[in-house]
Amino acid sequence: MRSEFGIEQRTRNRNKEQRTVGRRKGDDIAERALKLGGAVLRLLPKLEHSWASKHVARQLGRCATGGGSNYEEARAAESYADFIHKLRVAAKELRETHYWLRMLQLSGYLDEPQQLDCLITETDELIAILNASAKTAKERSSRTSPGRTHR
Repeated sequence: MRSEFGIEQRTRNRNKEQRTVGRRKGDDIAERALKLGGAVLRLLPKLEHSWASKHVARQLGRCATGGGSNYEEARAAESYADFIHKLRVAAKELRETHYWLRMLQLSGYLDEPQQLDCLITETDELIAILNASAKTAKERSSRTSPGRTHR
C-alpha cells in the first residue's frame, strides 16, 4: 500500500541541473497531502456503523482533508508570517490526523488495523516536512527583516 502514495515526476536536464517540468515548488508536498486525504476518505466507508465509529470517521475526515487544504492556503500566503502561520495550521491538522488514525487502529473498528500503518507513516512524514518548512521560512524571514524581533 505504500506505493499508493508514490509520486512520479518527469524531469529533464537543463543547464546541468534537474528541474521538474511544469511543476511549482511544493507541488510534491501538496500532492502527497491530497493523496493522504483521499486515502483516508476511501477508508471511512469501511468502518462499522456505531455512534463511536461515526464520531471517529467525522473527525478523521475533517482533519485528514484539512491538512492539504491548509497547505494549499499556505502556498498562496501574502507574507512570510502568513506562510509560517498557515504551515503550522496544516501541521496541526496532520497531527490531529495522526491521533485519529491511531485511535482507529486501536479501536477495533477495522478488520485489518495494520492497513493504517502506511497512512500513519505518511502523516508523520508530512508533519516533519511542514515543521521543517516553517522553521526554514522563519529563519529566512528573520534574515530578510533586520531590526524586527521574532518570537
